[in-house]
Amino acid sequence: MNVVSDPVWSVAPDGRPCVRLRDAADLARARRALDARVPGAPDAPVPPGTDVLLDGRALSAWDAALAVQVFALVEALRGQGLSADLSALPEGLRGLLQLTGRPDSAAAAAAAPPLPTVPPAGSARWPGVRTLALVGGVLLAAARWLRGRAMPLGRDVLRQLDEAGPGALAIVVLTCGLIGLMLAYMGGAQLERMGAQGFLADVVTVGMVRELAGLMTGIVLAGRVASAFAAQLASMQAGEEIDALVVLGVDPVEHLVLPRLAALLLAAPALLAFGALAGVLAGWPAAVLSYGLSSAEYFAQCTRALTFTHLWIGLFKGVVYAGLVGLAGCREGLYAGRSAQDMGRAATAAVVRALVWVIGAACLSTVVFTSLGY
Repeated sequence: MNVVSDPVWSVAPDGRPCVRLRDAADLARARRALDARVPGAPDAPVPPGTDVLLDGRALSAWDAALAVQVFALVEALRGQGLSADLSALPEGLRGLLQLTGRPDSAAAAAAAPPLPTVPPAGSARWPGVRTLALVGGVLLAAARWLRGRAMPLGRDVLRQLDEAGPGALAIVVLTCGLIGLMLAYMGGAQLERMGAQGFLADVVTVGMVRELAGLMTGIVLAGRVASAFAAQLASMQAGEEIDALVVLGVDPVEHLVLPRLAALLLAAPALLAFGALAGVLAGWPAAVLSYGLSSAEYFAQCTRALTFTHLWIGLFKGVVYAGLVGLAGCREGLYAGRSAQDMGRAATAAVVRALVWVIGAACLSTVVFTSLGY
C-alpha cells in the first residue's frame, strides 16, 4: 500500500505516516489518499503493520458525526493492513472510539483516558460521600476549563444565568424589602426605649448588607433554583440522557453541573446588591413616619454605617450561599432514580438540603467572623 502526496498526509517526527485532522473534509481527503504515497517519499511503499498517527490536535470541536468518520478511517487503514495511533486525538474522542472494543495500538490503549462518569454515589450509610465526590468532580472540571482542556461554557452559562438571575430578581427584591421593613419596626421599637432611634439606620443597613440580604437571597434561590436544577437533572437521569453523554465521552459534571454553578455564582452579587438596597429603602418609611427621623438623617447614617468590611463579608456570604444552593440541586438531580416519583423526591430533597446548608453556613460564618473581630 502506498499513500499520496496530499496536504492532509505528512510525516511525523518519528518517521511514521501522519494524518493531520482539522475537520471532516480532512478525513474525506485522507481516505481518498489511501492508495498513493507518503509525501517526501513517493517511491517508498508503506509496509503492512505500520502505525499511522492520527493527529487531531488542530480540531477546534468534534461531534458524534466526526467520530463516526474517524472510525471509518481507522477501519479503512485496518483494511490496508495498517494500524492507527489515536494518542494525539482529543480525550473524549479517544474514549468514544474505545467503545468499539478494538483498540488500534498499544500506545492508544495506554494513552486513552477512562470514560467520564457521574461521581460515584458512595455508601447509603455515608451520604456525605456523594457530596464530596460531586465537589471533587466540580473542582476537576473547573481546573480543566481553566487550562483550556474543556468545552467552552459561555452559551450554557448564559442560558442558566437567565433563569438564575433575572428570573429570581423580583422575588428577591420583594422578600428583602419586607424583611427590611420588619427589621426597621422591630429594631426601632427596642431602640426607642433607650432614646436611640438615631441608630435605627445602622441596624437596618448593617443587618441587611451583612446578613439578611444574602440569607434571604439564598433561601429564595433554594426554593426556586435548587428545585429546578434537581428536576432538570433528574428528568435527564430518568430519560438516560446522562448515560448517553457518558457514552459520547462527555463528562456530565463538566457539561451539566459546572455551567449551572457558574451561572449562580455570577448572578449572586447582583441579586445580593438589589436585595440589600431594597431592604435599606424599605426601612426608610418606618424611620421617618414612626420614629421621627428625617430622610436626610436616615440616609446619612446609612452611609456612615456602611463600611468595606460589611460589604465584603456580605458579598462573600451571598456567593457561598449561592454555591451551596447549586451544589444541593445538582447533587440530588444527578443521584436521582429513574421514576416519576424519584424526580419529585429529588426536587423536594434539593430544597430541604439547600435550606439546611444555607442556614448552617450563615450560622457558622456569623460565629467565625464575629469571633475574629470582623
